[in-house]
Parts: sequence; structure tokens; C-alpha cells
Amino acid sequence: MSETVRTQHRVRASELEGRGWLNTGGKSLDLESLRGKIVLLDFWTFCCINCLHVLDELRPLEEKYSDVLVTVGVHSPKFEHEADPVALASAVERYEIHHPVLDDPELATWKAYTARAWPTLVVVDPEGYIVAHLSGEGHADGLSVLLEELVAEHEAKGTLHRGDGPYVAPVPTSGTLRFPGKATQLPNGNYLVVDSGHHRLVELRPDLETVERIIGSGTKGYLDGQSEIAQFNEPQGVTLLPSELAWKLGYDAVVADTVNHRLRGVTLSSGYVQTIAGNGVQRLLDTGPARVTDSGAGTWSEHHDAGPADFAGDALDVGALGKGTEVSLSSPWDVVWSEKLQKVVIAMAGTHQIFAFDPLANQVSILAGSGLEGLLDGKAEDAWFAQSSGLAIDGEDNIWVADSETSSLRRLVVSYSGVTVETAVGKGLFDFGFRDGEASEARLQHPLGVTVLPDNSVAIADTYNGAVRRYDPATKSVSTLARGLAEPSDVVVVQVEGSDPLLVVVESNKHQLVLVPIPKEAQQVDEGASQTHRPKSPVTPGTLELAVRFKAPTGQKLDDRWGDPTQMKISSTPPELLVSGGGTSVGLLRTLELSADVPEGILHITARAAACDGPETEDGEIPDHAACHLYQQDWGIPVVLQADGESELVLDLRGMD
Repeated sequence: MSETVRTQHRVRASELEGRGWLNTGGKSLDLESLRGKIVLLDFWTFCCINCLHVLDELRPLEEKYSDVLVTVGVHSPKFEHEADPVALASAVERYEIHHPVLDDPELATWKAYTARAWPTLVVVDPEGYIVAHLSGEGHADGLSVLLEELVAEHEAKGTLHRGDGPYVAPVPTSGTLRFPGKATQLPNGNYLVVDSGHHRLVELRPDLETVERIIGSGTKGYLDGQSEIAQFNEPQGVTLLPSELAWKLGYDAVVADTVNHRLRGVTLSSGYVQTIAGNGVQRLLDTGPARVTDSGAGTWSEHHDAGPADFAGDALDVGALGKGTEVSLSSPWDVVWSEKLQKVVIAMAGTHQIFAFDPLANQVSILAGSGLEGLLDGKAEDAWFAQSSGLAIDGEDNIWVADSETSSLRRLVVSYSGVTVETAVGKGLFDFGFRDGEASEARLQHPLGVTVLPDNSVAIADTYNGAVRRYDPATKSVSTLARGLAEPSDVVVVQVEGSDPLLVVVESNKHQLVLVPIPKEAQQVDEGASQTHRPKSPVTPGTLELAVRFKAPTGQKLDDRWGDPTQMKISSTPPELLVSGGGTSVGLLRTLELSADVPEGILHITARAAACDGPETEDGEIPDHAACHLYQQDWGIPVVLQADGESELVLDLRGMD
């Protein structure tokens, strides 16, 4: 029976409640007005890289099914700044969202649909009933099959209404720059700016306004070649290479071409653009050496590594991955040249890791990060990051990282014995604020940029606080250099001969670069420390039964050729919360034991399932060369332990109602 045909336990979709609507021409929507359409609710928040990936995954479906499908973005903010309606409107424009968006700052609709992760997708049929709950990325193929089934079923029933949806395009922003990302100063004194919203690079003169030249056609896409035809897709970061190395390589600058999942080399003398790393296929999250045995048939990661889903990183520890353009990347957000490593260091936001690219050897490697999302220091291979977005090198060749989703400043200490990770400022995945003072108590809010000042202190583009902050390693303290900025995304130090150094700040939401003096006396601000206002799940101390629901799409079959094709990895913050049941093993069911001595914490859960197209053979087996797909989601579940809490926790990877 088709998975969309249901006769029992049909659940009516909850009403859409929030503060207001965007992309509707000022009209409010409700489910009754959408009856007859298939409705896809996309629970997202604009800080979340996985949510941005899903926006791109949905675009082809929205175009193909434009007369029967209405996507509604339910914006459920993680950070305080994201609850600002002006900031949300800018984000909707920045990411070119072409569907209605419900502003849900109090998480009313999030709670009604029991969402537990960003992103979460809920499919509502034309009669108003929920038919699917999906978490994470990679659901486009399965959604396409489901939509075909729903169209056929409801067309036959007469409950499908074709026609235009309620989307109304807003008035676009125009100007020289549009949501610029990073910038760097060129030897001639000009600035090379990554003009992210226009999908190009712009060279500005020192007055920060006059355009010297443009590199890239400005057309969103992917194309190498001369400046006037080259295409980028929401590039973010840029770094210059040493002149002697640039002469050998034939390009001077490296650009993090974020949505193309590639690094591009740019020859500044001619504007020629070439691809130097990344094959354009988005890399899925690496979770370290997940070598789970399956009855002597090898390992989960050795066998479930075929097809377009790019499973190649599953069995890899920190180390080499392969040749530049043969390796998959995932939303590289910033790049910086490390003289000590003789490599381009990459903030790989999409996999919560730090990568490196050796341009002479043409090799990509993982420099640090297990792939788990969170804040954990230690050896490079054990460390956790969360959407790292800014990089800088100090005078001792250490690498400073703006780790955006943990609102933290991290440092990679590079030595000949290896790399270790330390946290200078920041507490955890759901902790943020605007507080100066002692670094252990200071708070940032989703920083995107970082640079090293002449005195070896660190300036931070504290994006969601609209500020530039300073961390002093000598005193381990934080202060504020400037505030009142509109989502600053990068900071560049400018040393003018005979005068004090200045800062050039990329003010992304005002589409400009601004000159900011470094004050003699920095401000001390304390607007408090906050936590994400996300519902905590009440659970009982002791035994907790964890289940992740997954049903392969019609036309796919769980890839059980080499054992169990599902896997979970579980840990907790603090570690003492989880007495037993942690670690990596096959299966989507797990019995956990939670400590009665820890009042609350976060369960970190990564679930995976591998499925392949088929079966089409006579014996029902998956064909040898079938296309295979990896479904994966990371959850950070805040829990509070109480006697009357739940003893079972159910999550949806791909749950069908």
C-alpha cells in the first residue's frame, strides 16, 4: 500500500501561529486557506547552515510542483537577534527565499508540531492531515516520490486544487554591495570584498566606496573562466597567498565559494577564476572513525560508502582525504593561509570541522574536528566545533576560529607534535549573550569574523550583537571596541604609516564597509548571559528508551547487504549526564541510563540510515550499481530530569504518519 494512503490514526495539522508573515504581500495565512494544496512546513532558523542547505534542496521541488505545493518557512529562532523582525526580513532577502515565511519568535508553531531540531520538515496533505515528519538534510529525492504519490491520490479523490500559491515577492535591495561576507586588503591598498549577495568579488579603493573592478559575472551559478563569465554561488571567505607561492600556482587569492561547496583560485592580474578544490557534491557530516562491525562482514562505513551521497568521510579520522577537485566539501565559509602549515586552512561550516588544502601537493585534509556539533576541546581528532565561520592566524602561528553556533572564540594550537583545540570565550551550543569581563564569564552571540590586532589580541566580529569585541590573551578578558553595527561579518586591520591602526568592518546588513577607530579605552558591556529559549524535554532519571523513526521512501530499500544499515552515535553535555548507552553502534533503538545527580543537560544524538534504489531484481535484492542515499541528522536535545518526566524519547529521521 502506498505510504500516503492511510485509513487510521490520521493526525490533523495544527494551525500556524506566530507574530506575522513575510512574502505574502501583507496577508496572513492559515491552513484553511491552503486547503487543496500540499503544504510543506520547513522549520528553520537563519543562523543554521543545515537549514540553508535545505532551502537549496527545496528549490527544484518548489519549481517543479509550483501549482500544487506551498512551502511555508516557519522561522523558529535560536538566538535572540533572530527574533528581530527586521533581521528576519533581511535574512529572507539574503537567502532569496521564494515562499511564505511565518515569523514564530515564541516557538508557538514549533511546539505545536513537536519539532526538536533545525531543520525539521512536516508534510501536510491537501485535506489538512500530517503525512510525514523529516529531520535534517538530504530528503529531496524522498520528498519528490512522496509528492508524486500525494498528487496522484488527491487528484483521484478530487481534493487537489491546482493554481498559483500565496507567495508575493518583496522589493529587492540594490547597491554596489549586497550582503557582503569577508574582505582582505590587497598590496595596492585596495580591498578585495566578497560580494556574497551579488555572487561576485568587488575590488574597492581605500575610500571603501569607489569600485576599482569586479571579478565574476554576478550570475548565480558555477563556471570557471575569465572574470566577465565566471560564476560563484554565495561565496563568503577570501585569503591571499604569498607572492612566491602565487607565482608557482598561477593564482593569488583563494575564495570559499560556499554554496558551490568549492574553493576557487583567482588570478588577480587578469581576474581569471579556476576551481582548485571540491567536486561540487556536498559532503555529509563526518563523525569520526565510526567503525562498527557487522557480523564479520567488514564495517558499516566500509560498505555503506557508494553512490551520490558521498559517504567517503565516514571511516576517516583527522588526516588526508584526497586530491583537491576529487574531494567533497560542505559550505566552506572562510579561508586563511597558514605559513607554518604551508596550507590554506578552511572553516568547513557544513561539517563542523576545520579542513586544510595543500595547493602544491593538491591535497585536502581534515585538520581538526570529529564532525560532532558542539563545544569540546582537546586533541584535534576529538574536538567538537559548531559551524565555524571565521579564521585568523596570530604571530605564533596559532589559528583563531569564530565558532558561530557555540558563540565562541576557539584557538588551534599548532605544534610539531600535533594540533590541540582550546576555547578562549564561550560555553556551549545554546549559551550566548553580550557580556564583557573575565573570559570564562564573557558571552558572544553568533560571531562570524575574527582577526588578530597588532598587539596580538583578537578582534571578533560579534555578528548578532552588532559589535566588534576584543579578547586579550594576556589578561584572558573581553571588551567591546564598537557596537551599533548591522550584522558585522568580518574585521580587517589597517595599519597606516604614522598613525594608529584602524579597523575596516564589513557591515553585512547595511551592504557596506566602514572604517572604525580602535578606541584607547574599550567599553565594558554587560547585558547578561542567555540561553536559547527552546523547550527542554522532561525525562526521568535512570532508564530512557531512545527510538529514531526511519522509513525509506517508496522505491528505496534499506541497504542491508552488509549488515544493519542504520547507526547512532550518542554523547552528552555534561558527560556525567549519560551513565551508560553512549558511543556508536548500529541500530536506531538504544537504552540510555541518565544520572539522577545531574539536573539537566544536552543529549547529542547523530542518527544515520543508508538506503538504495530498488529492489528491481527478480530475487528482490538491491542491484549492484543502484544509487544509494545517506539520511542523517544531528540532534542536541536539551533535557531536564524530573520524577514525572518521560521514560521514552522518540525522534524522527524520516517518520511517516
